[in-house]
Amino acid sequence: MADMLKKVPVREQAPEVRAKNFEEVCLGYNKEEAMDESTRCLECKNARCIQGCPVAINIPGFIKEVKAGNIEEAYKVISESSALPAVCGRVCPQESQCEQRCIRGIKGEPVSIGKLERFVADYALENDINPEGPKEKNGQKVAVIGSGPSGLTCAGDLAKMGYDVTVFEALHELGGVLVYGIPEFRLPKQRVVAKEIEKVKGLGVKFEKNVVIGKSVTIDQLLDEEGFEAVFIGSGAGLPMFMGIPGENANGVFSANEYLTRSNLMKAFDDSYDTPIAAGKKVAVVGGGNVAMDAARTALRLGAEVHVVYRRSEEELPARVEEVHHAKEEGIIFDLLTNPKEILVDENGNVRGMKVVKMELGEPDASGRRRPIEIPGSEYEIEVDTVIMSLGTSPNPLISSTTIGLDVNRRKCIIAEEETGQTSKEGVYAGGDAVTGAATVILAMGAGKAGAKGIDEYLRNRDK
Repeated sequence: MADMLKKVPVREQAPEVRAKNFEEVCLGYNKEEAMDESTRCLECKNARCIQGCPVAINIPGFIKEVKAGNIEEAYKVISESSALPAVCGRVCPQESQCEQRCIRGIKGEPVSIGKLERFVADYALENDINPEGPKEKNGQKVAVIGSGPSGLTCAGDLAKMGYDVTVFEALHELGGVLVYGIPEFRLPKQRVVAKEIEKVKGLGVKFEKNVVIGKSVTIDQLLDEEGFEAVFIGSGAGLPMFMGIPGENANGVFSANEYLTRSNLMKAFDDSYDTPIAAGKKVAVVGGGNVAMDAARTALRLGAEVHVVYRRSEEELPARVEEVHHAKEEGIIFDLLTNPKEILVDENGNVRGMKVVKMELGEPDASGRRRPIEIPGSEYEIEVDTVIMSLGTSPNPLISSTTIGLDVNRRKCIIAEEETGQTSKEGVYAGGDAVTGAATVILAMGAGKAGAKGIDEYLRNRDK
């Protein structure tokens, strides 16, 4: 019987074992553990956890089915709201969303909603249980740009409404940031991502790979020549940011985006592939978000000593608590309240070290976090041969620059209404990182749902 104040513990690979492989760290619940954990749910009538979920899953509803052992029914409840539950159960920041609102968490630990969602979704993958498709097609065509979380969610929801949906993906593999950005040890590609995409295909969604919108075809051509009646842009934010410090162009300096794409999408971590990657003996990762943790833990598994260099304190780290905890367990060193000033380069143009300065925290800035201030005279050098910059990303301007009448802000993010995804161009909707800049998978999915709803309302009203 579960301790009502504490979560049922989840099984994980031991740190010393997983630090040397790319297999999934968290092993998840089995049925007995999931049913045990589900007994902790209070089945609140006015469920605050649902309010904390960007895609509004009926959380008490699916947990009630788990408690009764009806796992297939639990999946049906989840799939009404989410196209990617096996992904969300792994990479969502539940601790700051649904679980943060959980009433059980007031006097003890919140219900382990994410781990229960993962169990249900994995059960559906293993037992070939699929979401219900549309009752009938309405004959209207909608294009979705990007097969990441916002695009997949929008496509799945529109397909369930009866639309004929085609997703255009620029890369040779489907999944967007799910395949190029998140490592195998957090999100298995074939066992989870590919199978979830198959479920979206099962709803009737068509996919076209290697299509770069803005080069292969423009949005105006999709609308004016290809017969699409609306377009959703879910193209993500893949353009990396740098600090602009001396030495940043040296050999051995990478954006986290490139480093992770080489490893995740191009399988550089697998010896049977010939994709080159700079493994490095001593690696510094600059930044403190989830992407920084992913890059650091990847470099560790490739054999390096890894330092995370972050200018604020641990309290301000934007990465998930679970990711920081796992990174520390695996032996990653955190150089906090430290900021790079210069990357030191040898006579051959290779990284030989990094000059950093110690920081202290002042008053809060616009982000609400205390502003880091340099401590005069505290500069010192650290010896590294590889530097990975993980400072965030912005949208690639290709789509906005080739689409007449599509407004963007100063960060080149597409301007769109939060409730509907509507942009400044009629019939064109957008959501996810292309609108917000780099954010979480679940927020992108929420934007995809909003976009689908907005497109449906637009096409229904237009045809009246």
